[in-house]
Amino acid sequence: MRLRHGFPGFGLRLFCGRLLVALFCLVPTMAVWAQAYPAKAIRFIVPYPPGGGTDIVARMIAPRMAQGLGQTVLIDNKPGASTVLGTDLLAKSAPDGYTIGLYTTFDPVFFPKLPFDAFKDFEPITQLVALPFVLVARPSLNVKTVGELVALAKANPGKLNFASIGNGTPHQIAMEWLKSMAGIDMTHIPYKGVAPAVADLVAGQVDVMFTGTSSAAPHVKAGKLVALAVSSAKRQASFPATPTVAESGYPEFDFITWYGLAAPAGTPRDIVARINQEVAAALNQAETKEKLLGMGVISSPTSPAEFAAFVRSEGQKLNNIIKTSGVKPE
Repeated sequence: MRLRHGFPGFGLRLFCGRLLVALFCLVPTMAVWAQAYPAKAIRFIVPYPPGGGTDIVARMIAPRMAQGLGQTVLIDNKPGASTVLGTDLLAKSAPDGYTIGLYTTFDPVFFPKLPFDAFKDFEPITQLVALPFVLVARPSLNVKTVGELVALAKANPGKLNFASIGNGTPHQIAMEWLKSMAGIDMTHIPYKGVAPAVADLVAGQVDVMFTGTSSAAPHVKAGKLVALAVSSAKRQASFPATPTVAESGYPEFDFITWYGLAAPAGTPRDIVARINQEVAAALNQAETKEKLLGMGVISSPTSPAEFAAFVRSEGQKLNNIIKTSGVKPE
């Protein structure tokens, strides 16, 4: 008893020592837990049918992600309802890092009753790619610049038409915005996809359209279409001699379509950061960049925070374009 009384803190020190030993023993275990993700295959939802440009981009990135993550990344095509079906599936998936998906902006004018909140139900991971458009016309229209197109449209109100790949698509919105800026009236002709729209434009059945640079390039090179302007703020490598719409008299015009990667809201931030790291590594590979450019697509990886800010900015921009142009669902 005297010995114990002589060292009143001995018991406490012994307890603390054992606690420290226990904590040190836990460190390797905690490290294993942190490194455990991913412990199984990851589902990558693509809300588009197989074979399209967006699907090709996803399938290009997936194996590179898999290599970095050490697990299989399985593409799951869930097309339907203008991508709403697959996006809703993503929103309602478990937020555990094992379901991710392609994501783009939804405008409430065209999608007033979405089954999910386009901002609150997703965890932004990264922007993937940017897709600038090029404004092309049939040669027989005899216009070579945006200015000449606008002059012709003003001289013939309502008589010119433009193609798109469907109502509410970026292809239509881009033209509606230009129409609003230029004060012209043109008739919208919606198609079910890029191929039939471009085919009819080449055949002279429609007058003009905004379309992806890769779908327009071979026809422009062959002299079957005339490139009037690109939609982005800067000129494109695939159309170096073609001015931007902004350069053509409409300085505020800057329009691209884009796709990003998102997870269900609530997915742990460390997992989001890990996926972001691997996707960025995949997109920054020289081979990947080259292949994407060949498709008319620009590799555009961002941080999760940057992508979240971009999504909100693009959503507001799209909303303003819709309101300014006065376009309505058909």
